[in-house]
Amino acid sequence: MARNLQSAVQLRPVDLAREHGLSTQAIRNYEEAGALPAAARTPSGYRRYTSLHAGALRAFLALLPGHGHRTATAIMRAVNEGAAEEAFRLVDESHAQLLDDRRTLRAVEDALRDLEPTAATEPGGTLVAPGGTPTGPGTTFIGPLAERLGIRPATLRAWERAGLVRPRRDPFTGYRVYDEADERDARLVHQLRRGGYLLEQIAPLITQVRAAGGLEPLETALGDWRARLSARGRAMLAGAAALEAYLRERERG
Repeated sequence: MARNLQSAVQLRPVDLAREHGLSTQAIRNYEEAGALPAAARTPSGYRRYTSLHAGALRAFLALLPGHGHRTATAIMRAVNEGAAEEAFRLVDESHAQLLDDRRTLRAVEDALRDLEPTAATEPGGTLVAPGGTPTGPGTTFIGPLAERLGIRPATLRAWERAGLVRPRRDPFTGYRVYDEADERDARLVHQLRRGGYLLEQIAPLITQVRAAGGLEPLETALGDWRARLSARGRAMLAGAAALEAYLRERERG
């Protein structure tokens, strides 16, 4: 079918649609959005497509997996309007975003590797608050936790205001009490902050840790994340090849 599309002088919407298993309405929608060049019309108003439109459709569909619908449409619209430099800028932005996502993934992986098991605070695992109130196994207070991390207690309070750590309050003393999950979150935040990440960038990562139920399940999620980034990178390569082919076809006129 691809050979027929390349050699045909005039094509109907259904001809383009069949090659990719699309509806004719989808073809019309892509044209209206600018992903395809504007089609000529017959005297009766029917669209007349050419091999150039077929090439545009292939390029657009190849760009979709790596760049997403909005950016892929913007890239093709720019090309079809003769603004190739704008199209290249949009492609570059997608690659820059992919690189940033890779750096974020690497930072999280590095942070997880650098995390040390939380230490027991008292023999038997029970921490005693000032005033003699036991707080339970695997818990600590803001002072000892800040000292272990090498930061000030005020920093932990700032992270709490940002929702990155969520200590409970001891009902008798009002002291902040950090359990093992809180200390895990604080250690992860500390590692990411050392890597230069802003609190608002760290927040969704901490949410993922909590949703995963801890660091060990998160490692599986990170593996999936890494696979998605790799697939996106390969999709961008395929999209670039299809876009280059379309650009050459446009240049040939």
